[in-house]
Amino acid sequence: MRPRTIDEVISQEHLVGEGGIIRRMVEARRLTSMILYGPPGIGKTSIASAIAGSTKYMFRTLNAVSNTKKDMQQIVEEGKMSGTVILLLDEIHRLDKAKQDFLLPHLEKGTIILIGATTSNPYHAINPAIRSRSQIFELDSLDQDDIRLALTRAIADEERGLGRMSLEVNEEAMEHFTLSAQGDVRSALNALELAALSTKPDGDKVRITLDDAKACMQQSAFLHDKDGDAHYDVMSAFQKSIRGSDVDASLHYLARLIEAGDLVTIARRMLVIAYEDIGLANPQLATRTLNAIISAERLGFPEARIPLANAAIELALSPKSNSAYKSLDSAIADIKKGKAGTVPKHLKDGHYASAEKLGNAVGYKYPHNFPNNVVAQQYMPDTLKDRQYFIPSKDTKYEGQLEEIYSKLRTILRK
Repeated sequence: MRPRTIDEVISQEHLVGEGGIIRRMVEARRLTSMILYGPPGIGKTSIASAIAGSTKYMFRTLNAVSNTKKDMQQIVEEGKMSGTVILLLDEIHRLDKAKQDFLLPHLEKGTIILIGATTSNPYHAINPAIRSRSQIFELDSLDQDDIRLALTRAIADEERGLGRMSLEVNEEAMEHFTLSAQGDVRSALNALELAALSTKPDGDKVRITLDDAKACMQQSAFLHDKDGDAHYDVMSAFQKSIRGSDVDASLHYLARLIEAGDLVTIARRMLVIAYEDIGLANPQLATRTLNAIISAERLGFPEARIPLANAAIELALSPKSNSAYKSLDSAIADIKKGKAGTVPKHLKDGHYASAEKLGNAVGYKYPHNFPNNVVAQQYMPDTLKDRQYFIPSKDTKYEGQLEEIYSKLRTILRK
């Protein structure tokens, strides 16, 4: 059921629809090397095949890991004989330097039009030498209507699909295929084929029910590659949803991380959130979050989801503040700009014989010897003595209390 021309490609209108860049290249027969990236099962190989079918160029497929330089040499020779060959190189992000160095001059000459396919962000994962010679196109995830269209075509197509079997798929079964595929059309087609081949005919028809669909597609084809873009996108969305106080979205993204079995990421991200986004607005929550993480790690999945749910909800509903780490970042920025300054002499180490001769630690006032354990003296270097890093938030009760204490202490210390 792989599309033979770009007119048969499902979705990806921004690339192959009217005015789309790939359609324009095909219609002008001015192809350039390109990299297609996106989740598995959404049509990267299909678009490459459709481009070849629409242009009538020779089409070959290799894998950057499993195929050798010798395999590539053979395709180059075919390209020299035919003028141009389209090479789909799967897992292009894993192309080693020897194979890359072999391909580059042939890309320059136009002997090979390279179409790289990857689930990894090419700006992170692909060598700049290949990237600079290629157009980079991101494919959209397929929605349920796209999956349904692909299944409907397969059911009806007598030449390449299952049309000769007189399939009858009831609505509940179709709904299960489209929902469970999670945008992976390959997974949906595989499940449909398995159901068609394993279901006993009822007279002259093969009737696929919901039970048949469930048996052939027992688990959702959840798109979450721990090394791919989806992983980092979900982590980012999880933190931003908590930061934005959207409990429902927080639970949604937490569920996706749990379905991926990624307890390590969840634990690290939640602890970061507790300090980065909640911070001084609710400092006790960091301890409770850590306790939830420890409990989750000891329990393991599936029970680990219970303490994680508690923590995620509380983090999302908590008042928020980033004043603590922003204050430190401000201090770090001064250091990086060379604004360190010399440590005042009375604060320097005095625990060696000649320290007093140098004037180190002389005149230091021990705060515990003064009322309320506070005494006016300079702690900052001279160049920064009036610098203020901590800017408390005025939006939370606890930080309001901290601001009051801070103001009083600053007044005393700066006398």
